[in-house]
Amino acid sequence: LGICNLKNLFELDLSSNNFEGQLPQCLINLTHLKVLDISSNRLSGNLPSIVANLTSLEYLDLSFIDFQGTFSINSLANHSKLEVLLLSPQNDMLQVKTENWLPTYPLKVLQLPHCRLNVNPSFLLHQSNLKFLDLSHNQLVGNFPTWLLQNNTGLEVLFLWNNSFSGILPRLPNAKYDKLRHLDISSNNFSGKLPENLGIIFQKLIYLDMSKNNFEGNIPYSVGEMKELTILDLSRNNFTGKLPRPIVSSCLSLDWLDLSNNNFYGQLFPNYMNLTDLGSLYLDNNHFSGKMTDGLLSSTLLRVLNVSNNMLSGDIPHWIGNFSVLSVLLMSENYLQGNIPVQLNNLKSLEFIDLSENSLISLSNLSFVKHIYLQNNAIKGLIPIALLRSSTLLTLDLRDNKLFGRIPHQINERSNLHVLLLRGNYLQGRIPNQLCQLRKLSIMDLSRNRLNGPIPSCLGNVPFWREATDDDSSEFFYANNVDSPVAYYNSSLELQLPVELHFRQDQQVGAKFVTKNRYEFFIGSNLNYMAGLDLSGNEFSGEIPWKIGQLQNIRALNLSNNLLSGAIPESFSNLKMIESLDLSRNKLSSQIPPQLTELNFLSNFNVSYNNLSGPIPDKEQFATFDDCSYKGNSALCGSMIKRKCSSALTPPATPTGGGEDESDSVIDMVALRWSFGASYASVSLGLFAALWINSYWRKLWFYFVDRCIDTCYYWLFKYVCAY
Repeated sequence: LGICNLKNLFELDLSSNNFEGQLPQCLINLTHLKVLDISSNRLSGNLPSIVANLTSLEYLDLSFIDFQGTFSINSLANHSKLEVLLLSPQNDMLQVKTENWLPTYPLKVLQLPHCRLNVNPSFLLHQSNLKFLDLSHNQLVGNFPTWLLQNNTGLEVLFLWNNSFSGILPRLPNAKYDKLRHLDISSNNFSGKLPENLGIIFQKLIYLDMSKNNFEGNIPYSVGEMKELTILDLSRNNFTGKLPRPIVSSCLSLDWLDLSNNNFYGQLFPNYMNLTDLGSLYLDNNHFSGKMTDGLLSSTLLRVLNVSNNMLSGDIPHWIGNFSVLSVLLMSENYLQGNIPVQLNNLKSLEFIDLSENSLISLSNLSFVKHIYLQNNAIKGLIPIALLRSSTLLTLDLRDNKLFGRIPHQINERSNLHVLLLRGNYLQGRIPNQLCQLRKLSIMDLSRNRLNGPIPSCLGNVPFWREATDDDSSEFFYANNVDSPVAYYNSSLELQLPVELHFRQDQQVGAKFVTKNRYEFFIGSNLNYMAGLDLSGNEFSGEIPWKIGQLQNIRALNLSNNLLSGAIPESFSNLKMIESLDLSRNKLSSQIPPQLTELNFLSNFNVSYNNLSGPIPDKEQFATFDDCSYKGNSALCGSMIKRKCSSALTPPATPTGGGEDESDSVIDMVALRWSFGASYASVSLGLFAALWINSYWRKLWFYFVDRCIDTCYYWLFKYVCAY
């Protein structure tokens, strides 16, 4: 390679390309190289041996590469000028060995996440100039390494998250670590109370993450001394007490505060709150109770508010409408009641609202919102026309309320609606044909209502499929990345290394939908690939439109518990992606189309309690279904239900093309009923004519009837009236 002839080259940056295989050995000739960055490529195999020979290196970045095997840092023993070492494997196939390595040079930046270290690197005992240290995603054990702070008083960033550290945080010496700006010890096994002097020792922190541990007790008052703290995450611990006053009244720089999944209690938003820069507030999954007071009004920059799963009561406060930049509002699983305040219409930046599982009784015009979750309330009235006229709305969940009337037919032809969930209401009438205009719909649940009439055939034109786009991303991020780079210097190089921030992503756009006889919650990428239609539990009648068989991307179809009649459409063999098909408890007749054996992904099939007849297919997926799929159909036969078919009922071969006339069915139930009725009428008329013509038989007949009446009267009097 020509690059290998540049023997006086000082800096080589090959990062973020698609280089594959191994680095060329000729790079060993670059003896003056100070900076080498080969990160974010497709290189594989063992770490290149040429790195050990480039002893002039000051900066080495080997991160985000699929290296495998074992790498000993001892191979860098002769790199006396090395200040920055970044080694972050993209997989867990590389194990880094740090034993017997005593570097003679002072590192400033060391990044070793995902390196399967197992033990604390002993060489760090001899380092005193570290500014950035990342040992996250390893299997490190033991107590909090206070010696790292004591030996490296200039440390600015310390990441120890996702390890197995345990024990209590010791009371730190009164020396202040004013250089430390970022500390992350989340996802470990730390326990006990926080040190009382925590906020004094780490007074200059701007980022503190202690989430996902076992800390308990109250938040120490000294936390209020962290005047520069921007991000504080204490979620998923066992902290208790009222909303910590030192935090909400003194940490004036806070932009992100997460106290969720703890045991905090008492009043929410007390009047002493003074978080004027607050952008994201998570207080969900605690024990806050009572009405919400207006202590949050000073946080005019609020973008995200989550108070779900508490014990809040009363009305939703009208002052919520004052947060002009609020984009996410989550208040589900409380005891809120009354109306949804009209002041929410002022929140033109609102994109995501979840007020589900409360006792709200009325809707508001939220047509400008992208994702609306209002299920499991007591909302009455008609579905607002403005919701289905919206071109912004992507998700509408109104399940299990008390809505009545018809589904509005005023539907926007340019609607972007992806998920429509109206299950468990009192909706009536027919499905409007205009609903078929929802060309981006992927999930629709109209089950357990009082809808009737025929199923519109135009539903077969709805794609029930969508590709994820930037506009409807299933992952909903609640915070903007905080731009807080840390600068490090050496003789000729300025390195700006962005701090890795771990933002909450557990609240995402999702949808609950019944498939395979159970409720499934589809979220994230799973929602992008789910397509389903549920019309069960209504009063739909008539035949199933053959066009429903055009829904080639649908994965779940439920038409059970209706009044549907006729045959199962052979076009259902086109539902190539379907996994769950439920047609039970209808009035379907004729045979099960043998073409359905072509449905290779079908794992749940139910046609029980119909009037089906003939042989049951037993090939492919149908060989896995038991008798529960077919019970309540007395004229079906086959090995699956242990009912033999006669020779005349041998399963027909799957046609290669064209349709099959309904008259070719093995048993025609309609003809059977007519013939039985005609025979019954003929016998009755013959008996009546004989009695009319022959007077002797007529006398005997009436004598017989009279004796029957006398006998019934005798036994009735003897055994019933006597008691």
